[in-house]
Amino acid sequence: MKIGFLAALPLLALPLLAPAFAAPTPTPAPAFGGGEILWDRYGVPHVYAKTEAGAFYGFGWAQAQSHGDILLKMYGESRARGAEYWGPDAEKLDRWLIANDVPTRSIAWYEAQTPAMRRNLDAFAAGINAYAAAHPQAIAAEMRQVLPIRGVDIIGHAHRLMNYNYIASENRVLAAAGPVGEGEAPEGSDGSNAWAVMPGRTAAGKTLLLANPHLPWAPSMLTYYEAHLTAPGYSVYGGTQVGLPVVRFAFNDNLGFTNTVNTILGFTRYELKLEGDGYRFDGKVLPFKTAQKSYKVRQPDGTLKTVSFTQRTTVHGPVFEMPDGKTPGSGPTIALKVAGLDRPGVLQQYLDMGKAQDWKAFEAALKTLQVPTFNIIYADRAGHVLYLDNGILPKHKTGGDYRRWAGLVPGDTSETLWTDIHSYEDMPKVFDPPGGFVQNANDGPWVSTWPRTLKPAEWPAHVVQQTGMSMRAQMSVKLLAGTDKISWDDFVSRKLTTTSLMAERMIPALIDAIGTSDDADLAQAKLLLAGWDRKYEADSKAGLLFETWAKLFAGPALTGQGGFATGWSLDDAIQTPNGLKDPAGAVAMLKQAVADTRKLYGAVDRPFGEVSRLKVAEGNLPGHGGLGNLGIFRVMTWSPLKDGERSPVHGETWVSMVEFGTPMKAVGLMSYGNASQPGSKHRADQLPMVEKKQFRTLWRDRKDIEANLEERVTF
Repeated sequence: MKIGFLAALPLLALPLLAPAFAAPTPTPAPAFGGGEILWDRYGVPHVYAKTEAGAFYGFGWAQAQSHGDILLKMYGESRARGAEYWGPDAEKLDRWLIANDVPTRSIAWYEAQTPAMRRNLDAFAAGINAYAAAHPQAIAAEMRQVLPIRGVDIIGHAHRLMNYNYIASENRVLAAAGPVGEGEAPEGSDGSNAWAVMPGRTAAGKTLLLANPHLPWAPSMLTYYEAHLTAPGYSVYGGTQVGLPVVRFAFNDNLGFTNTVNTILGFTRYELKLEGDGYRFDGKVLPFKTAQKSYKVRQPDGTLKTVSFTQRTTVHGPVFEMPDGKTPGSGPTIALKVAGLDRPGVLQQYLDMGKAQDWKAFEAALKTLQVPTFNIIYADRAGHVLYLDNGILPKHKTGGDYRRWAGLVPGDTSETLWTDIHSYEDMPKVFDPPGGFVQNANDGPWVSTWPRTLKPAEWPAHVVQQTGMSMRAQMSVKLLAGTDKISWDDFVSRKLTTTSLMAERMIPALIDAIGTSDDADLAQAKLLLAGWDRKYEADSKAGLLFETWAKLFAGPALTGQGGFATGWSLDDAIQTPNGLKDPAGAVAMLKQAVADTRKLYGAVDRPFGEVSRLKVAEGNLPGHGGLGNLGIFRVMTWSPLKDGERSPVHGETWVSMVEFGTPMKAVGLMSYGNASQPGSKHRADQLPMVEKKQFRTLWRDRKDIEANLEERVTF
């Protein structure tokens, strides 16, 4: 009842839209129990607090110090006031969020939190405000107008990020194209990696965990932040996305967990049959419900223009016009229904996962099913590991596979209108498998361990996208499969491999196809490829040529299957696709690749790291790693060439590797540094370690932190 009432409040009556101030009035820190932030020499905040709320306060202060500008930008956007603050470029997002009632629902979600969690959210906001009040010059002027931040802004941003970015972003909902086709690699195949290895497969008899998300390098709401939080009953180390007050990739003394993006279909697009001024539903013509909504747009002269629009809704949800790629407004009319809008506990679940100390408590948090998407990979000191294809997934009354429900669904009958979701017990999962490990590299659940234990026929066809397995995911499995005992050094070195599985699989067939050709270009390419170790290192001289050929052979996204003699098959999941369907055509592509490589890079054998550069702030170092769809586990997606160089746009970001021994071993790296504020010395300070493929020790003991102390802040 509380949520429904608050959701019905007029938009302009909500305190979320109260006027912003140039500078906040800080809440006194003693209100949250006091504590301190110990900043180590890599810009990592170690927050020690006397209360849980105090840890949130310190974490808010820390995020404002490290990422204040993007932090305030994303909160302004998540309020659906971006156009009011910064002008027309933000108008599209504002309208999408308002049309979907995100600002009003954020109030309801904030009120639905437990008193303790509301206090935590308020404390996090108070820490941000306190930092901004103490250091106003450190925050860009155009961002200070978003202040003060309130607890509702924190839950509102989480709501926007999870439900209307990861699940139902405007681009995804209004995309004319359907899901990826049969035989193609999964969407997001350059995304995150995760491993959890059981004690029986390790040399030390200790559980191992890898957390390795991949997201854009440019500062944004997807930027990762490393932190260590300690308070009574709560002590975690790990990474999260800037703006979130909880650690999403976390470990404590007894367990750890990570996430990878999955293909949970958490929304449905219902195609409406319009008739008169309404729409057909169960044999009747129903009227649209309408509401007047508005937002403000800052004009070049600083004045604000109010833009009003009428939002229609149906029994399914808000109504939108789909583009048809030709004439605006001529596409189908749809209604959108998003799962999980009655589940406001995403931050609470992550907090409870981090506070858990054993499998029983961790699974209890999972069963609340508040996190709307992401695979969850878990490991603990007791030796348990888990892969879970997690998400808030609609339960459909009628049949059909993922493709059916990802497309436009008939909206004229209640037979297609879902009203319930699948339980935790319904979702594919692997717990303590015989093979001794679980893994995920954004692939589906079926090869989450090896030998396989899950059978697709045991789940409804709409639960998971029934597509191929990317070569990066295959490489992930190959790096762990077997019966050998994996040492700590093995674990780290396997994570760092830059070998291309596609190169290993295809170069022998390509060389055979070239044969004894006397073509000079092919002879040079053959010699180069034959002498290459298939690794994408800075000094590799064949990497650029093979990458260029692969994009001709498998398409720019490297997902095409048409050129392989044998397509991907679940029955031979980590050896297919393979072979050349048209050897002569593949050789012709190689000849073209030689010409293209010379034109693009100046030479066929240009060293990879001369072109592919690790660039952040003033840093510019030779790079390595490459596209996941080349079957490279060390992922780096490179920008288009500019002045003869390219730089990371996506890939290796936060990495942590943990062995649950005594003492624990924990190493990691934040590739682009742990700060984005202009002038921070931590914007690119870890880049040399990326270049050298090194990790740093993650300091968790206070004596180690004190020995590497850069700054102390008390509150």
